[in-house]
Amino acid sequence: MTDFATEARKDTLDKDLDKLVHVEEAASFLARGLVAPGLGLLFLALSAIVASFFVMGEPGAVVVIAAAAIGGYMALNIGANDVANNVGPAVGAKAMTMGGALAIAAGFESAGALIAGADVMTTISSGIVNPADVSDQGVFVRLMLAALISSALWINLATWIGAPVSTTHAVVGGVAGAGIAAAGFASIDWGTLGSIAASWIISPALGGFVAILFLAFIKAAIIYQDDKIAAARLWVPLLIAVMAGAFSAYLATKGLKRIIDISGLQVAVLGLGSFVLVWGISKVAVDRQAVHLENRNQSLRQLFHLPLIFSAALLSFAHGANDVSNAVGPLAAIVHAASGDMSATVGIPLWVMVIGAFGISLGLVLFGPKLIRMVGGQITKLNPMRAFCVALSAAITVIVASWFGMPVSSTHIAVGAVFGVGFFREWYTANSPRRRTYLERKVKRARAARAENARNGERKAKGGENGNGDDLEEDGPPVSREEIARRRLVRRAHVMTIATAWVTTVPASAVLAAGIFLLLRALA
Repeated sequence: MTDFATEARKDTLDKDLDKLVHVEEAASFLARGLVAPGLGLLFLALSAIVASFFVMGEPGAVVVIAAAAIGGYMALNIGANDVANNVGPAVGAKAMTMGGALAIAAGFESAGALIAGADVMTTISSGIVNPADVSDQGVFVRLMLAALISSALWINLATWIGAPVSTTHAVVGGVAGAGIAAAGFASIDWGTLGSIAASWIISPALGGFVAILFLAFIKAAIIYQDDKIAAARLWVPLLIAVMAGAFSAYLATKGLKRIIDISGLQVAVLGLGSFVLVWGISKVAVDRQAVHLENRNQSLRQLFHLPLIFSAALLSFAHGANDVSNAVGPLAAIVHAASGDMSATVGIPLWVMVIGAFGISLGLVLFGPKLIRMVGGQITKLNPMRAFCVALSAAITVIVASWFGMPVSSTHIAVGAVFGVGFFREWYTANSPRRRTYLERKVKRARAARAENARNGERKAKGGENGNGDDLEEDGPPVSREEIARRRLVRRAHVMTIATAWVTTVPASAVLAAGIFLLLRALA
């Protein structure tokens, strides 16, 4: 009887211990989910503390300190949403790990923001609101606070639903909505807003078109050639050189102009010089690497890994230089107005830039992986060649658009390039005569090899020329249209979600900002 009671107590104790273990595991899981929001809140508190050191005792100090925390919140959201476009393709193509991408992007985003991001806003709120219509200091501060809060909330929502949106559009929509609530429709520059609306179509269309051109060229000139390695030795150095020239011009256009005055001719000379230099270097490197490569697509992918890493770093630098003003522009305007100066030119203090730079990097590390996975692999499958086309399209399209004065969004361009690559793959899989001819030749070679093996009495498992998990589009057998429809290479649900978020960003931010401004005015 005693032994039975002892066993019963042991069973009860084991069950209780199991329950405690499950509770501990659940608590640990819940705690991990709270680490990122906790660190985010800590950063907002530090932003307010940093601001207090510089403005305490000055007029409007309390408002500026609160605005600093809100500006930090905006920077976190930009890092979580917008930076995914720079590193997502490289991660999706497996050229970089998620940890490596986060480290590279965070470092180069901060460097770009601090080195080349301290531009001077030529007009208050980027010319959206006429300063003469908002001459009252208190009204203007509430207007910018409303714009900052609304754009941050909208970007946060977009990140939560998995939609990469233009942070510039969110800020412009917020300023416009609050400006209408503060000074009426006549205070808004409708020409600027019209240009932004046009970019909803222009940006993704251009990005997709340029990416398709490069992908079509890579397929025709390299992938579907019998001797892939010889073709790669000819064309890959030129493609890398084009990327280098494009990024040099891109960085000069988006970042260097903020430091020194540089003409269009100088930008062109810089791009051409980078092209020649990098072509020579990459020619030697590719020739040396090609000696050890087999004649298959997996070998080609290795040649694009390093260029993708460099492109992610350069895009992150340019993004930090260009888009940090979205996080701190309204904050800088609030600091400027709180000092009593209502002139049109607004400088950005260094401490404001630091909040923006580190906020973007921290937001990327804490909350960025979700959108990186979305852009890198959930819209369509990317390999290094396709990701290279996306990165190259982003740089070239921004340069061309800037040259012609066209209103474009770098976010829309990059995501549009991903869409373009995916839709082109669908069409190419179903319709390309070159691919069909290539596969027919491949089948004949395989049959001849099997016949030769049979004659020699060999029984080897045939893994195929590309037994490396390549997808249906490049290396699988020809498929029917019904099968292609069933296995579409672009997820339509993501396309609709992202397109809807793009179209609604400006009006949603505007309506939200108008409501927040009216609330702030009522509480004043």
